Amino acid sequence: MPKTPATPANPLVSGSEIARIAGVTRAAVSNWRRRYDDFPAPAGGGGNSPLFDLAEVQAWLDKQRKGQDVTDEVQLWQVLRGTYGEDILSGLADIAEVLAAERAEGVERAEGAERAEGADAAETVEEKDTPSALPLQAVELARRMAADSSPADVVDGLVERFKESVRRAGSDQVTSPRVVRAVRHAVGDVSAGAALFDPACGVGTLLLAVGAGGQVRRYGQEVDPRSARLAQGRAGLAQSAHLEVAEGDSLRSDRWPDLKADLVVCDPPVSDSDWGREELLLDPRWELGTPSRAEGELAWLQHAYAHTAPGGRVIMVMPASVAYRKAGRRIRAELVRRGVLTQVTALAPGTAAAHALPVHLWHLRRPRTPDESAGTVRMVDLTANEADGPLEPRPEQIRDVPQIDLLDDLVDLTPSRYVQEFHRDYAAEYETLSRELTEHVRRLSELLPSLTAGEGPGALDGPSVSVADLMRAGLVENADPEPVSVSEQLDTDFLRGFLHSAANSRRSTTASGTFRLDGKGARIPQMDISAQRRYGAAFRALREFEERARRVAELSRQITALAQDGLSNGALTPDD
Repeated sequence: MPKTPATPANPLVSGSEIARIAGVTRAAVSNWRRRYDDFPAPAGGGGNSPLFDLAEVQAWLDKQRKGQDVTDEVQLWQVLRGTYGEDILSGLADIAEVLAAERAEGVERAEGAERAEGADAAETVEEKDTPSALPLQAVELARRMAADSSPADVVDGLVERFKESVRRAGSDQVTSPRVVRAVRHAVGDVSAGAALFDPACGVGTLLLAVGAGGQVRRYGQEVDPRSARLAQGRAGLAQSAHLEVAEGDSLRSDRWPDLKADLVVCDPPVSDSDWGREELLLDPRWELGTPSRAEGELAWLQHAYAHTAPGGRVIMVMPASVAYRKAGRRIRAELVRRGVLTQVTALAPGTAAAHALPVHLWHLRRPRTPDESAGTVRMVDLTANEADGPLEPRPEQIRDVPQIDLLDDLVDLTPSRYVQEFHRDYAAEYETLSRELTEHVRRLSELLPSLTAGEGPGALDGPSVSVADLMRAGLVENADPEPVSVSEQLDTDFLRGFLHSAANSRRSTTASGTFRLDGKGARIPQMDISAQRRYGAAFRALREFEERARRVAELSRQITALAQDGLSNGALTPDD
């Protein structure tokens, strides 16, 4: 990929920025890149986040007349929004069902079914297949767009626009693209004929994104009927997808009781205490223990595991707090003890849509035999990466932790707790801190100014001048954080030193402890410039002494904690 540096005269833009310029979704921009050979080639960025030359993009948009007028997609979205309002999801589901029905009819015709002709046939499709709430204008726009690209592209573009609106509202109602990318990476290849299940599938995002290929059997369940209809409609438009979505609450009313899947993926509801614990206390799905009301995520985890065939896997999106919350300790211990949990991956902050907190991927595997149970849990810590950064961990981001090291009183499954400690070079860190501490202590003794007993009253008891007068005379200016001298008649360190005297500090310190100059009341003594410089040098040395003393205190705390930790875990040992 050519690397063109971005400059004011040659700016680079991302796919999202192109979408905003043209008034379309990111899916539409991706579609343009696939369909048009003359679309500008990437000028920078990486494979996952290419950047394009803005001038080339604008020239291409002008040539194609993209973004000059309101696009069909924008018009369709506006029609659906005007008709359905906040229930826009029903509008997307209706469009998907209409296009899926027409696609199915077209397939039947291609296979030899009698081809309908004329306006009567078109009227039949509209009357039979068009939901009553769906405006004819929306159907015509969707058909026109489908003729220019494909029905699946039309619905995917609308779904992407819906996701963007939800993310802008700060909601995790839909799985973010970064989470989808991480789950897809964690899953890897899915064998032909495998059964894939998502018990909280939403609009089908994970079900359709994971395991490319038509030989994968996909099953989902979704409590929101609109989302379930949309997921099923999207499946009908994806030529390679075999997907069945059942409507209903997976925990309270499992619609797939006999399903044993080779792979279960799930981004479950979070912080939901009303998941049905009282109704499900004796449910056989709680192999690892009955979750508390506060641990709904662990209920979803065990539901997913209950639907896993021997040798099958679970990839579960989990909030980071599930790894250490006290209420879930017993279930976490059983996951580890039985060798079911194989890996926990801490993703980078910003991976989730609505917040910057890290989320985890929990990897489970149902052993075929007791001998297949995992004896260690792989901990992967990607929290130092960028949200769009690599998902393949570096060696220092991985640690295989024996079960016995996890089964303590906390059963904390947070990857950073094990990865960072394991790869920490205690000896080198101790040596570095020791050298820095020694240097600061040596310098402290040199910084203390040589002072002798003074004579007579305090300096401020003699002739003095207010800072306000000095400012009016143009000798002092306000600066951040403290005033400075702008005249050779006044030494800045002398000025600042006396501003922090006990008398002036009382006037200038707020109730919260913040120092703010009292320009009217603060005063400094009148001295010639040579005396000012002697005082200024002493004040300057004391200020540096104070700063270094604070650093010595912090270094002392750090090196003590490091040494105690290293001595207790065997990373350090006393010299003979």
